[in-house]
Amino acid sequence: YTWFCERFAAFEQRASATFRNRHIAGAAMQTDYAGHTVPVIDPATGEIRLAQIFVAVLPASLYTFAYASFTQRLPDWIEGQQRALSFFGGVTKAIVCDNLKAGVAKPLWFEPTINATFAAFAEHYDTTILPTRPKRPKDKAKVEGSVLIVERWILARLRNDRFFSLVDLNVRISQLFNDLNNRPMRRVGKSRRQLFEEIEEDALAPLPATPFEYSEWKSAKVHPDYHVEVDKCFYSVPHRLIGRQVDVRLTSRIVEIFHDHQRVASHRRTSQRAGHVTVNEHMPKTHQHYANTTPASLVKQAAKIGRSTAILIERLMRDRPHPQQGYRAAQGVLSLARRYGPERLEAACDRALTINALSYSSVSTIL
Repeated sequence: YTWFCERFAAFEQRASATFRNRHIAGAAMQTDYAGHTVPVIDPATGEIRLAQIFVAVLPASLYTFAYASFTQRLPDWIEGQQRALSFFGGVTKAIVCDNLKAGVAKPLWFEPTINATFAAFAEHYDTTILPTRPKRPKDKAKVEGSVLIVERWILARLRNDRFFSLVDLNVRISQLFNDLNNRPMRRVGKSRRQLFEEIEEDALAPLPATPFEYSEWKSAKVHPDYHVEVDKCFYSVPHRLIGRQVDVRLTSRIVEIFHDHQRVASHRRTSQRAGHVTVNEHMPKTHQHYANTTPASLVKQAAKIGRSTAILIERLMRDRPHPQQGYRAAQGVLSLARRYGPERLEAACDRALTINALSYSSVSTIL
C-alpha cells in the first residue's frame, strides 16, 4: 500500500499541471478582508470594537490599498470598493471579490446572483463583478498574498498602538500602505508604485463624474391605504397598485418606488417614525376631494356661484365651534347647484341671508 501511494503521488505530480495566470494591466481589481482585526476603543464608554481591514490590489502591479471599517456589511463593503477605486484613480474592467454575503446573494460559479446594490455600484462604475468560487483562494491569489503582506507589514506594526477612533486608525493605515507601495520589491527591483505608474495607471478607465450614491433595494406590498411601509415610515403610491408587490430603492435622501421596472413614485425620505408621506395625485378622486377640503377652498368654490353663496358658506363655518363642523352643511349647500342651477342657488342664499336662516335645510326649503 505504501508503494502504491508513493507511485500514485508521483503520478499526480506529473499529471496535474499548474496554470500560471498572466495578469493584464487594468483588467481586474481583487478585493478581500484580512483575517486579523484591530481594536478601537470608544473614549466615552471604554468599549472596544474590532475594526475589519478591507484590502484591494491591482494584480499586474501589486499596487495595494487598505481601509478599516467596523463591519463587513453591505454599506462598508461598498465604501471599501469605492475608496479603493478612488485611490487607484481609475476603474478596472472587472472586480474579483470573495463570496461575501453582503455583496453576493447566491454564490454560484456559473451564474452568481449579485446583490442589487452591488450590481448598481458596478453599473455606475461601468465594471463587472466576478465572484470567486467558494473555498478556492487560487481564484484571487494576488489579493490573498496581499492580505498576508498587509497583516505582516501593517497590522503587525499596529499591534502595540491604541486607537480611539476609526479615522485615526485609517490615517495610520494609509501611512503604512503608502510605505509598502513605495518599498522596492526584491524580485522585480521596482516598487509597487513605480510599476503601477509604468504599466497600469494608463490602462484604467476614468472614474465617473459623480461618486456612487449608496442605495438599498427592498420589496414591499402596497397597503389598502395605497402606502408602502419602508423603514418604519409610510410612502404613497398610485392607488391602482393596492395589493401589488413593488420594489423600493432607498438612499439617504430619496425613496423611489418601482413596479414592473417603471418608477411610479418618488418621495423625499423622512426621519419621522411612523410618519406618512402622501402625494395628492396618488389618491382616488373621492379621497382627493375630502383631503383638500378646507374653509378657504369651500369659500372659493362658493364664490364661483355668487357673492351671497360665498357669504353664506363662510357664515356656516364661522358660526360653529369648529370649522369642520360646518363642512358637511357647506358641501350640502354647494351640491344644490347641480340640482337647481347656480342662479337659483345664489337667489336662495341671498334670501336665507336676509331672513337669517343659515342652514342647509333652510336653503333647500327656499329652493
